[in-house]
Amino acid sequence: MSKADDDGDAVAPATQVTQAGRRAEWTGIPGQPGGVVNPPVWRASTILYDNVAHLRAARSNSHERWYYGRRGTPTHWALADALTEMEPGAVGTMLFPSGVAAISCALMAVLKPGDQLLMVDSVYDPTRAFCDKVLKPMGIETVYYDPLIGAGIATLMTERTRAVFMESPGSLTFEVQDVPAIVAAAKARDVVTLIDNTWATPLFFSAHGHGVDISILACTKYVTGHSDVMLGSVSANGALWPRIEQMGRLFGQICGADDAWLALRGLRTLGVRLKQHQDSALTVARWLAERPEVGTVLHPALPSCPGHAQWVRDFKGSSGLFSFTLAGAEDAARVRFIDALRHFGIGYSWGGFESLALPVDPQYCRSATIWNTPDPLIRLHIGLEDPNDLIADLELALHQI
Repeated sequence: MSKADDDGDAVAPATQVTQAGRRAEWTGIPGQPGGVVNPPVWRASTILYDNVAHLRAARSNSHERWYYGRRGTPTHWALADALTEMEPGAVGTMLFPSGVAAISCALMAVLKPGDQLLMVDSVYDPTRAFCDKVLKPMGIETVYYDPLIGAGIATLMTERTRAVFMESPGSLTFEVQDVPAIVAAAKARDVVTLIDNTWATPLFFSAHGHGVDISILACTKYVTGHSDVMLGSVSANGALWPRIEQMGRLFGQICGADDAWLALRGLRTLGVRLKQHQDSALTVARWLAERPEVGTVLHPALPSCPGHAQWVRDFKGSSGLFSFTLAGAEDAARVRFIDALRHFGIGYSWGGFESLALPVDPQYCRSATIWNTPDPLIRLHIGLEDPNDLIADLELALHQI
């Protein structure tokens, strides 16, 4: 998705991600011509005013204005501005101290007691925990649905349905949802749509371009890209942005200026990093698919992945995260395999420059669908290492099973 620059010419995503959020007001040198390339780090809690009239005027200021540190600084506003620009159709972005905080506040902004939420069954487990342990006691019902339901989601909607939450592809099993069909069904009933778009980022999937109302990123992952920041974002359309902004403020959500600056720095290389993640992951996934020790490779860009046709139709690329099964193996063999890896770390999260391997068991976080594959599942994140080194490492580890 390209965007018009100041002269009306279209710019490519690679240009956009390099230039977004670098307004002169964020990068200018006070009292002097010119400026700096990167918005500096502004750390602040108390903001000082010239007089009482100045203080009172600041109270009515909107987002991206000096008021108090919890409202942000130019470092925060530059990142939020850049993320909004990357999602044509969004009018504003709120930053949060983690992806889970972003998801939680977004849901709180659109739901109230008595409402019903339709939640994809393949969702990130902490999102499920929030629904079951926070929303449920508040009197908000969560109904989990098959990620491949598509237009059939209309059959689950009732007069109490207020929101549909999507995550495409799913965190562990990578089902690609039919987002346009779900959005159409929701819009026909004035139901809000939200999506966790962390896997693809706006560069590979335009959430708002496909009609989604609210898009959410765990910026901890690909936006930052270096496994050293916790950060989340929520970008909303014009109708819902005021509610997102208000809810974030009421819950006192703010990230550190240093974290926002690191995310801005990571954002500049997002395009080239994602391309490398994509190319290396596809190389590894295709190699695994040919191994006799491997059962199924769940990579959205491969035909073996549920919803692959939706990926072909809607996505512009694939990232570095996917799963595969060990054919006919037991958990002990999976443990030996992962422990034998030298170039893969063992740890949660993903999206950084390093490769990771993790044993995952989807059957423990499903309620609308059944994960009935007996073979143990392993999730890989393919980092920026040479894929030939990663393949050699995987080959040695496969001998351990």
